[in-house]
Amino acid sequence: MLIAIQYTTIMLKSLFSATILLLFFFSCKKHENPQSNGVWKDTSFVQEYHEPYPVSDIPGANEVRSIAVDAVSNIWVATAAGAFRKEFNARNWVGVLPDSSNGPAYSIAVDKQSVVWIGAWDGLYRVHDRKVEKKKIPQGPISVVCPASEGIYALGPGGLWFDNGKGFIKKDAIIAKGIRDVISDNDHGLWIASDVGLYHWTETQTKHYYSTNDLISGYAKGLALDENSHLWIGGLGGVTIRHDEERLKLLKPADGIPSVYVTAVNYSPDKTMWVGTQNGVVRYSGTGEHSLRFSRRWLLDDQVNDIAFDNKGNAWIATPKGVSAIMKKKMTLAQKSDFFYDVLMKRHIRAPWIAGQCHLPVAGDTTQWEPEDDDNDGEYTGNYLAMESFRYASTKNPEAKENAKKAFGFLMQLQEITGTDGFFARTFIPADWTKMHDGNRTYTERERADELVREPRNKPVEVRWHKSADGKWLWKGDTSSDEMCGHMFGYYFYYTLVADDTEKKAIARHVGKIVDHLIKNNYNLVDVDGTHTRWSVWSPDKLNRDPEWLPDRNQNSMEMLAFLKLAYHMTANEKYQSEYMRLIQKEGYIKNMSEVTNQNPAWLIYFDVVLQAYLYPILIHCEKDPEILKFYKNHLDRWYDKRKGDHNPLINFIYCYSTGNKAELKNSVDFLIDTPLDLVDWPIDHRKREDVRIVRTPVLEDEQVNELQKASLRMTVRWDKNPWTVVGGNPHTEREPVFWLLPYWMGRYLKMIE
Repeated sequence: MLIAIQYTTIMLKSLFSATILLLFFFSCKKHENPQSNGVWKDTSFVQEYHEPYPVSDIPGANEVRSIAVDAVSNIWVATAAGAFRKEFNARNWVGVLPDSSNGPAYSIAVDKQSVVWIGAWDGLYRVHDRKVEKKKIPQGPISVVCPASEGIYALGPGGLWFDNGKGFIKKDAIIAKGIRDVISDNDHGLWIASDVGLYHWTETQTKHYYSTNDLISGYAKGLALDENSHLWIGGLGGVTIRHDEERLKLLKPADGIPSVYVTAVNYSPDKTMWVGTQNGVVRYSGTGEHSLRFSRRWLLDDQVNDIAFDNKGNAWIATPKGVSAIMKKKMTLAQKSDFFYDVLMKRHIRAPWIAGQCHLPVAGDTTQWEPEDDDNDGEYTGNYLAMESFRYASTKNPEAKENAKKAFGFLMQLQEITGTDGFFARTFIPADWTKMHDGNRTYTERERADELVREPRNKPVEVRWHKSADGKWLWKGDTSSDEMCGHMFGYYFYYTLVADDTEKKAIARHVGKIVDHLIKNNYNLVDVDGTHTRWSVWSPDKLNRDPEWLPDRNQNSMEMLAFLKLAYHMTANEKYQSEYMRLIQKEGYIKNMSEVTNQNPAWLIYFDVVLQAYLYPILIHCEKDPEILKFYKNHLDRWYDKRKGDHNPLINFIYCYSTGNKAELKNSVDFLIDTPLDLVDWPIDHRKREDVRIVRTPVLEDEQVNELQKASLRMTVRWDKNPWTVVGGNPHTEREPVFWLLPYWMGRYLKMIE
C-alpha cells in the first residue's frame, strides 16, 4: 500500500477555495424578521429546553462516552459500565450486553439497516432485533465503530477491520493506536482523528496531517462533514476546517469556542455544526453565527463526550454524568406567556397574595417545592402588580383585575400589619414558620463596634421579625428604599390602568399615608424602634449635609421627588406639591438628580439602575410644569443612552411607555425569545470559559464578563442582578417568572408586540 505522508506547507488559498469559504459562511438565508414599523408580529420560534437522562446508579454507567440514535428514536449509549438503551419516550435505561460482557464500552453506532454496533473492552458486538451477537473478529478493545455505505469499520489499538457483509477482515493500515473518532469520506475511505493528528485512509494510500499548517494542533478528537463537504476537525486548540488539501479556517476561543479542549463535532439536520468541548457545546450556523449551551441548565456536565441527533433535530449529548437532551419545540410569545403564568400560579404565589421565589429541597427538582420569604417580597409583588395591571389593560381579563386587587391588598397589608402611622414591612410569613431569612439575633458590644467601624451607616437590627397583633403573622422590619420604589411603581400602574374610582381613592389614601409618614420624619422611613431603617433615608439633612450619605444623594433625591409627585397626582393635596417644590428650590433635589447619570464608579451598583427605571413613568406622566417636565424627559434620554447596551426589556419598555417612542424592540424580543423555560437558578460560572474575558465594567466593584450574555447563559434573571455577573446561582431556588411577564405585557399594552 502506498503511504504518502504530507509534510509540506500549504500554499496560498486559491480564489476558488476562498469562494467556497465565503459560501460556507453566508449560504444560509436568515429567518425573515417579523418586526415592522415598531411592531413585532408574534410568530412562532424554536424554543429549546433541556431534559436530563441519568443512565443508572451502577458505577461507571453515567460516564457516557458515545451515543447514537436509531431510526425510531431509541437512544443507545456506550459507557464505562457497558452499553445501554432508552426506548423512545421512556426515561429508564436497560442494559444491552450480557452481564458477563459488561465492562468499558467506547463506541456505539447505528447503520442504515438499523443494526447497532458496539465497540467494547472485549471486542465488537452486533445488535439487531434485540438479539446480541459478539463478533469473533475483531479482537478487543474496539475504540471506534464507523458505519459507511460500503460496510462497517471497526478500529482500536490492534488495528483497523472492515466488513462488507462477508465478515470482518483486518486492513493493512499504518495508523496511530490512539484513535478518537472516525467518519466516512463518502468515497470508500475514512477520516481518522488520533492523538497524533488526522489521517485520510483509503485502500490505496494513507495521508497523515499533523503540521500546524494542516491542523490547529496535532491532537485530533472529533470529526464531521458539513453540507459543503468541508471537514471539521476538533481537537486541542479549537477546530480546523478543511476542504480537499487546504486548511480554510481555524475556530479558536476568540471565535466562540469556550475551551481549547474540543471533544466532539457533529452536523445537525438543520445544518448547524455542534462543537462539544470541556466547557459546553457551541453551535455554528452557516452564517458563522454561534450560540453556546453550558451549565447545569443545559447539560448534566459541561464536558461533552459525543453528540447525536434524532429525526426531529433534538440533540442528545453524552457527558460524564449521563445524557442531556437539548429539545426543540415551536412556541409563540403568547404561548410562552401562558407557560410562565401557569408556573407563577402553581409555585410562586403564597398567602395572602405574595409573588416570589420558591425553595427546592432537592436541587433543581421542581416536583417538590416550598414557599420562601425574601427581603424584597414587597418590591417583586409591586412588579407583579404592575404586570397584572398591564395584562388587564391589554386584555380586559377580569382575572387579571382580581389578581391585581389581591396584590395591592397584600402591599397595603404590609403597612397595616405594623400598626404604625405609615411605616410598612418588607414581608410577612405565617407565625408558625420556623425557617426564615435573617432571623432575630443579638449583637455583643464587640460586634456592634466591629459593624460601626466596617460601615458607619450600618444599623445592627436584633429584632427583625415581629408578631402581628392578631398572632397570625410574623412581619419583617428594617424596610429598604428599593421596597419603597417597587411599591410606588406598582401603585402607579394599578391606579392608572386598572382601578375604578373607589379603588383609586383607596390607593391614594394608602400612598398619602406612607408619604405623610416620610414628611413627618424628615423624609425618612422610621421603624418601630423609633429610628430610620438602614437604607430608607431621603432627608436633606442626610443627603446634603452628612458625608456618609453622599453616595446616595443623587438617586435618593430622585426617589423622593417621585414619591411626592405620585402622592400629589393621586390625592391633589397641595401639601405634597409644596414639599416637592421646597425640595427642588431650597434643597436642590433636581440638581442632585441631574448627577444620577454621572454616578461615581465607586458607588454604582446595577440594582440602582432598575430603581431609577421604576421612577421615570411617575415623574414624566405626573408632572405638569413644562420646565420640570422638560428636565425629566431630557434626563431620561441621557440615562437611556447609557442603558441601551443592557438589552433589558423592562428598561426598554419603561422608556417607550414614558416617552411614546418605540425603541430597542428587537433586543427586547430577543430577550423574551431566548429566556429559558427552566426557572431554576442554576449555578453559572463564566470564569472557566475561554471565549470571554473578566472585566470590571460597567460596575467597578463587580467581576463581570466583557460581553453581555444572552438570558439563556445567565443566572435566572431578576432585574436587581447585574446581567454581566461572572458567577452565581443557587439550584435550590426557582425564580418567579414576573421578570419575563412584566415586559411582555408592557410590550403588548404598547402594541409593540401583537
